[in-house]
Amino acid sequence: MRNDTPLAGHRALVVGGSTGIGRGIADAWAAAGAEVTVCSRSRPAGPGSEALCWEGLDLTQRQQARSRLRDLAQGPLHAVCFASVHYGAGRAPLSDVTEQEWLDQLAVNTTGLWLTLAAALPSLRAAAPGLFLGVSSEVAFNAGPGRAGYAATKAASKTLLDSVAQEEDSSQVRVVQVLPAGMVDSPGIRSRRPDDFDYTSYMKPSAFDAVARELAVTAGEKYHGESLVVGDDGRWWSAYGSAPVSQNRPVGS
Repeated sequence: MRNDTPLAGHRALVVGGSTGIGRGIADAWAAAGAEVTVCSRSRPAGPGSEALCWEGLDLTQRQQARSRLRDLAQGPLHAVCFASVHYGAGRAPLSDVTEQEWLDQLAVNTTGLWLTLAAALPSLRAAAPGLFLGVSSEVAFNAGPGRAGYAATKAASKTLLDSVAQEEDSSQVRVVQVLPAGMVDSPGIRSRRPDDFDYTSYMKPSAFDAVARELAVTAGEKYHGESLVVGDDGRWWSAYGSAPVSQNRPVGS
């Protein structure tokens, strides 16, 4: 018989878990019995939010973020997810993007991940084996016009986690990355689309329920160092066995 709360007694931290894929992962872990703290600029809302603890965190404020993450990571942590992302105002040629947008992408997408790893790894080792789950993107594999800053910072983040996976003893910490097979319906995406945009072909954050549960319950066993593509039906596969489909399109389209 399936245990509906296999993560009871587990502590989990989701950085960037108020909406989008991070929220889907936070909800899945909470539903499986974990004590989940979400760190984000906005408080989680809607169904399931009552099961989540919330701590305000702005990764563009580096000194404060470092201190807050260090405090939140005290004690054994069984699972940590980094899902924070700064897309930018919209797809545009590099020459049309402000330096501040680049700095914000770097601060959130890459430095924010570094700060989270630095704070969380000792506590994940204490839970041995702990899981560090990074939310990646197909752009880390494909690059593309009109999103150079986003592509560069996500590729750097992927390589950062690939490198940490090679450093860590998998009996203590397992590092896994997940990424969507297609576009995901989220407030961040909706803020960049016209009011009459049709989202019926977009994935939902709940597509990550099964993989998030599996990875947390097994602490990433069999998947250490992997990047897993997740489909809209919840199934997943290795990005190295079947490369993620590019979502490139001409700038301005």
